[in-house]
Amino acid sequence: MSRVYLSGKNVLVTLPLNDVEKQAFAELIEGAGATATFIREPNVQEHDINAATLIVGNVPASLLHAPQGLLWLQTSSAGYDHYLKDGMLAEGTRLSSAAGTYGQAVSEHMFAQLLCLMKKLHLYRDNQAKALWCDEGTVRTLAGANVLVLGAGSIGSGFARLCVAMGAHVTGARRTVVDACDPFERMITMEQIFDVLGEMDVVASALPSTPETRGLAGERFFATMRKGSYFVNGGRGDLVDSDALAEALREGHLAGAALDVTNPEPLPAKHALWAEPNALITPHISGFWHLPEQTACTVALCRDNLEAFIAGEPLTNEVNR
Repeated sequence: MSRVYLSGKNVLVTLPLNDVEKQAFAELIEGAGATATFIREPNVQEHDINAATLIVGNVPASLLHAPQGLLWLQTSSAGYDHYLKDGMLAEGTRLSSAAGTYGQAVSEHMFAQLLCLMKKLHLYRDNQAKALWCDEGTVRTLAGANVLVLGAGSIGSGFARLCVAMGAHVTGARRTVVDACDPFERMITMEQIFDVLGEMDVVASALPSTPETRGLAGERFFATMRKGSYFVNGGRGDLVDSDALAEALREGHLAGAALDVTNPEPLPAKHALWAEPNALITPHISGFWHLPEQTACTVALCRDNLEAFIAGEPLTNEVNR
């Protein structure tokens, strides 16, 4: 591939850049003969998208109507499935994601949620709001616990390392057969997960949304899990049948569920999960731009990919549409 010249074209950047980062992007874009337009994602309008030849950062999917002039969309999110719906992107538009930059942020959030449940800190926080001095009884530890991590990429591996540091034994699950390596003691395929669910004290998911994963965690899934175990989801909400999860909590089959993603999103105000005391729910905020170290990592990947695109070089995380 040869260098791409963008003379007279427009590059839309929606990332949350500091002054130094913004200057670096501007110099790169202007060096290719293009105009740099910086607009934060919530403020992007449809005419901004239609005027862009390249877009670096997420834009509202509802405004994408297969713009013919768009050569490439580099998302600032690890997930990209919402951009693959019919009529979103023109056939020739290339797409790449920021997968791999969210491992620290999301895995730490998942781990914090899990420990909060195991130590009953959520109940004590509820008691604090009512000014109740109340002993909530015995707690649990990860030392010696069996943990299954669905999705052994950046997020899943990060979560596994944190569990191993606490003394847990971690099994990973992937689509394809691979040998186990640190931090996983064992690696299985997704087809084997129902064979091991009953052995696990914790089941955590960092899976993307695919036809194979949607609805996987349903009534059979939760019934197969060990009684008194914990479920953690930091991947995609559509993995889960939320009604089945609420029932498993209500019956006491599961000790707790830590969710940063739900099905649907936002979770309706009257959904049964909100009323479950051992459901710990956050509104899909574990990644986003809340951890500065993760933000810097995502911005760096997007900048490197923009440089590669202009140079006509292969892109990191390009999606095979």
